[in-house]
Amino acid sequence: MFSGIVEETGRVLELHLKEPLRLRVACQRVLEGTQLGDSIAVNGVCLTVDALDEGSFTVGLMPETLRRTNLGGLQLGDEVNLERSLRFDGRVGGHFVQGHVDATGTILDRCPDGGALWLKIGLPRDLARYVVPKGCIAVDGVSLTVVDALKDAFTVSLVYHTQQKVTLARKQVGELVNLEVDMLGKYVERLLQHQWSEARA
Repeated sequence: MFSGIVEETGRVLELHLKEPLRLRVACQRVLEGTQLGDSIAVNGVCLTVDALDEGSFTVGLMPETLRRTNLGGLQLGDEVNLERSLRFDGRVGGHFVQGHVDATGTILDRCPDGGALWLKIGLPRDLARYVVPKGCIAVDGVSLTVVDALKDAFTVSLVYHTQQKVTLARKQVGELVNLEVDMLGKYVERLLQHQWSEARA
């Protein structure tokens, strides 16, 4: 479990897209206290650390991860958002993020909005029903508040501090981002579907 508050950006050192699928990332802060088997969110994807050294960690990847996320499109030297899993005796500054990406979205538009940065992001229509104005969404692992919820897109606004701390502010129109909608909506929908099917039985 994560909060969507990025701790630092790392850089891709290695990416193997043939078996064994592996990703190695250079970083500093998220290595503090990290042990083998711990979880780190990379662009919002929960991954398990299977190797560590003084300046990097390595994780294994699955084909499903590459199908669902933008990780397969990374290049050597690319920046990625990093966050260690939550400690339950700590504060949660964003919202509860599982690190289970639902789909990728596409940046459709971006423009300055005073000191903020406004982004419009397209998403699959089957995910749009989980996105509500003033609700939460994780974009490349960043906990953000939805401004507008549209039929096949949504908008967010990045404050200046966030722009300096995450890779999202540097992404351009047409680039893919990982999306994880708020889990609460999915659980409620599933429960209601189950109750409806039982009532009809």
